[in-house]
Amino acid sequence: MQGCNLNIMAHTHEGKEKSINNLYYLVALVSGLFTGWVLDVSWVWIPVGGLLGLLAAALFLNVFVRGREDR
Repeated sequence: MQGCNLNIMAHTHEGKEKSINNLYYLVALVSGLFTGWVLDVSWVWIPVGGLLGLLAAALFLNVFVRGREDR
């Protein structure tokens, strides 16, 4: 019976971590779009800024955050 409770808790922790990762991606996308808008070179730079923001968030999560877990 206690084994079932541990599995439920492990699943809950994984879901919480996934939602925090989604927050990083959302913040990176919005800031990348905003940066592209502020550059004001052409309309093409707005989605490029969003894409670069998502790439920066992926790098941050995969290198820095996951590297901290491995220690």
